[in-house]
Amino acid sequence: MMGDEAAAPTGPRNRELYALLNLSPEASDEEIRRAYRQWAQVYHPDKSPSPLMKEVAEENFKRICEAYEILSDETKRLIYDLYGMEGLTSGLELGPRLSKAEEIKEELQRIKRREEEAKKMAHFMPTGSIVFNLSMPSFLDGDGIMRGMVMASQVQSQLSKDDAIAIAGNLAANQRSGGGIGTAILRRQLSPVSSIEFVASTGLQSLIGMQTTRQLSIHSTATINISKSLSDGSINLTNTWTRQLSETSSGNIELALGMRSGITVGWKKRDENVSAGGDLKIETGGLGASARYTRKLSSKSHGRIVGRIGSNALEIEVGGGRKISEFSTVRMMYTIGLKGIFWKLELHRGGQKLIVPVLLSAYISPVFATGAFVVPTSLYFLLKKFVVKPYMQKREKRKALENMEKTYGQVREARASAEKAQQLLQTVATRKKNRQAETGGLIITKALYGDAKAIEKRHEHLEEEVDSGVIDVTVPMNFLVSDSGELKLHEGVKKSGIMGFCDPCPDQPKQLYVAYTYNSRTFEAIVGDYEELVLPQAGQ
Repeated sequence: MMGDEAAAPTGPRNRELYALLNLSPEASDEEIRRAYRQWAQVYHPDKSPSPLMKEVAEENFKRICEAYEILSDETKRLIYDLYGMEGLTSGLELGPRLSKAEEIKEELQRIKRREEEAKKMAHFMPTGSIVFNLSMPSFLDGDGIMRGMVMASQVQSQLSKDDAIAIAGNLAANQRSGGGIGTAILRRQLSPVSSIEFVASTGLQSLIGMQTTRQLSIHSTATINISKSLSDGSINLTNTWTRQLSETSSGNIELALGMRSGITVGWKKRDENVSAGGDLKIETGGLGASARYTRKLSSKSHGRIVGRIGSNALEIEVGGGRKISEFSTVRMMYTIGLKGIFWKLELHRGGQKLIVPVLLSAYISPVFATGAFVVPTSLYFLLKKFVVKPYMQKREKRKALENMEKTYGQVREARASAEKAQQLLQTVATRKKNRQAETGGLIITKALYGDAKAIEKRHEHLEEEVDSGVIDVTVPMNFLVSDSGELKLHEGVKKSGIMGFCDPCPDQPKQLYVAYTYNSRTFEAIVGDYEELVLPQAGQ
């Protein structure tokens, strides 16, 4: 018995056409022509006297011809192997100059970049944040809970391939005063490695400025910013150098000259599971340092810790967040420092943020500080276990049922098409089977393809219905037996694409079970969806 692999349904991409003709991805031109002739003879519409079966034959014959047209053309086959049908339908220009894989890859990437740029030009890209500052001590004193509010918003639009404009606004208010700033930014891409921005602001901080960025090398970028305040006439100059230190980390140095001259050194790292960073700032008014670390705890949750220390700051934040939908994340942080003890609630959705810092106490009491951390943490885990988790499980179960209902119709339709394709193979398959019987050759007595768990329970009563997750493929397997009494299914090619097969259990691990006789002896074999099958096996 061969491997009983039941791994997740993953495997090489862009192999459907090879499966359709039962070819190896390394098949020669002659093997492709031979396979095409074999399948075309069976599915040619003129060989189907029944009008109903003729329609089925025409559909399958068209698929065979399309597969042959692509695989028999060297350039089209190369594009298909690299990018699948997407590469062939994306407008890729074919011709003598695209003779190498690198050239084809470069051309397809150019087309994708052009499509992405077109999408950007067609949409505005809004970002923004709202911060509500709440105070429990003020509320208890009867002065109201709201201490202030800050709103920031920006809308960016692509004017052309190289030009973009952004309009931004900031509004801030507290119990006694308020104000705002309006900003307009015009950005132009001068070349693939350089860009320039013109900035104008009005309001509390009216200024005009210019910023230019240039990529110095594949790992280094430099930015120069100069601005002039329209209120006091001061000029500020900032130079920033950024360097890629590794695939996941980078560092930067910023030098500022002006009203608040200083130097800042920063570092950040980001990979699949960890995001971290820190900076050290020395300026005329003092110095400060900060560090932050975020770790992915699961596919939907993360933990976060932030620390700040300096001339007028000393605080630490601890908390975590959870992804509640594809675009939305909630986070809660506990902060303790010189300014007091805070809870901070955050909602992130797309480019929008809602942040609510709540001041619990302006004075640091060990007992109160411990309670402010333990109580919400305990409440979170209790809610997660007894409310959130049961609700999420119920929702996932409902989605699974909805998906099952949806795929039920698709599987039923695919099974019907496979059974019709098998009917057209029946005559040739029976002829081959009888010929093998005369010589004691290879005869497939039973072949089942589908859900790995159902295959393992094949000796139990198994009805071939949609719910069973398997399909009988005895007929196409007998058809694939060669005149010399051999059968081969190629490695790396998903078996659901073979003529007369279908996928009876989408998104589930699949296996192929084969019972066969050879030289009047009975054998069995089981292989995974992408495993090679060669019958008869060595030594038989």
